[in-house]
Amino acid sequence: MNSQERIAVHNLADLKNTSDDAIPNYLNSLKFKQDHSLIDTRLALGYAAFGIAAACFWWDYKLGYQPTKYYTAAAVVLYALLNGALSYWISAVEKGTVYQGTAPDGSKISIATSTKKNVPIYNVKITVTPPKGKGKGEAQAKPQTIELARSFTEWFDVQGHFIARPFQTLFVAAVPLIAAADPKRAQAVGATPDYMQADPSVLDAIAASDSTATGATGAEAASSGKKSKRRKA
Repeated sequence: MNSQERIAVHNLADLKNTSDDAIPNYLNSLKFKQDHSLIDTRLALGYAAFGIAAACFWWDYKLGYQPTKYYTAAAVVLYALLNGALSYWISAVEKGTVYQGTAPDGSKISIATSTKKNVPIYNVKITVTPPKGKGKGEAQAKPQTIELARSFTEWFDVQGHFIARPFQTLFVAAVPLIAAADPKRAQAVGATPDYMQADPSVLDAIAASDSTATGATGAEAASSGKKSKRRKA
């Protein structure tokens, strides 16, 4: 589905965030089960730091500075530790990860994205870990890493609309695990135009055709209904 929202095509943060949000939407629609442990940990650290700051403000407001100065000092230290842990978690553990999940066959998938300042290139690092063998002593296959670097213009038109079809095709064409979960799109990859190299005007045409397809189908159905009524008369 194409987004009806328009973003500023020169805003790199909006381009990345919109693309990042589309990844879980697409994979979850393919029956992937998303793992929220990374973001849950980040939220827990953030809310804990906020809770300490709020508590410090409350007891200072109610009791004054002198009776609570030691508690305040301890709260400042704890707040600094939590913020340090949060910064470490984001930079060293998450490392730009926007999706973690499990495929229908039990394989694990992790997707991290990044951009460089003033460079409209979407860098994607996909790590696929096959499921553990069921037999005793059977070694688990090594994780496979796939790295992509594509221009945002491949799935955003000149008006700033997100075009889902070429974006999803990018993952289907590059990741066999995703292709196996979306066989219809995988079969169509070789028969359809190369959206990855499409001109912006082509993306505009794709967006227009996708948005009007449903309306056209409804109009045809209504027209056929009128014709059948006339025949009965």
